[in-house]
Amino acid sequence: MTVRGVDDSPGLDRSRFDLQLQRAARALAGADRVALACHINPDPDAVGSMLGLASYLHSRGKRVVCSWGSQPLSRPRWLAVMNDAKFLVEPSEFPKDPPVMVALDTAAPDRLGLLAENARRAKEVIVLDHHQTNPGFGTIVVLDPTASSTAEVAFRLIERMGGPLSDQVAARLYAGIITDTGRFQYEAATPETLRVAASLRTRHFDHVRMGQLLFEDGSVDHLQVLATALGRIAHVPQADLVWTYVLQSDLRPGATTMGDVDDLIDLVRTAREADVACVVKQHRDGSFKVSLRSKGGTDVGAVALAFGGGGHRLAAGYTSATGVEETIRSLVQALLGMASGS
Repeated sequence: MTVRGVDDSPGLDRSRFDLQLQRAARALAGADRVALACHINPDPDAVGSMLGLASYLHSRGKRVVCSWGSQPLSRPRWLAVMNDAKFLVEPSEFPKDPPVMVALDTAAPDRLGLLAENARRAKEVIVLDHHQTNPGFGTIVVLDPTASSTAEVAFRLIERMGGPLSDQVAARLYAGIITDTGRFQYEAATPETLRVAASLRTRHFDHVRMGQLLFEDGSVDHLQVLATALGRIAHVPQADLVWTYVLQSDLRPGATTMGDVDDLIDLVRTAREADVACVVKQHRDGSFKVSLRSKGGTDVGAVALAFGGGGHRLAAGYTSATGVEETIRSLVQALLGMASGS
């Protein structure tokens, strides 16, 4: 399972990272029970890294439980390729004060949602992440902003702890890597990422079926929601921005959810007329999730951070409490200010 060749990339203190990795490995090796959580409304990297690490720890005799702080806890359809998700529980069943808690792919404490209080009560909180805007919460912070995904960071932790890597663990980590790298086309896909992915693919799992569930598993209702959103596309040339939005009223009750349109941002970003793409999605509570992508000319991570969010230079997001028009107005002002250097 060993993969070597991690480079000393800019933005990573290699000695500190190795020290934190060793501290996390030691803490997990000595724990009997481990509670794992990822960010609310999780993507495949969050769920994959969490369940991959949980399955590995279970194989080493640990009692594990997993969740995320969204209510209700909606299990992603792509997990069907794993056959089960036996470690997943509702947030209400998550340990109130876990002795050891692992927060994965969580750029800030508030991204734990309903489980933020559980983290505050935990004796030890191990943070595994790759978001450059992460403030470093937790007692042990294993953060690599140069990594392609949290799944890649989790792989390094598992490698450090040693022992066999099961097919199921490999499949879950692979799901996180291929989605967060856009099937290896994004800037974050380094030679090291490809080495890790190649190592995972030596295990036996149905990567073809996984790819179908992750990237080609829509419904007619899903396509109709996308069509509605694409019909609203707006271009703001002065801010180098193209954007659209999705409201709760656009969804077909019982047929589609906001999670079903996570791929919308990848369609919007294909517009050659703008560097920055934005999708605004309404949460059930009336707030809005703002997803940003850049082709390279804009640090959208810095933009998101200014609004209380976070992420990476080319992919980031935040939550807005104002309506769609005011949200976009504020975003445009931020982009113009960044362009002018103010």
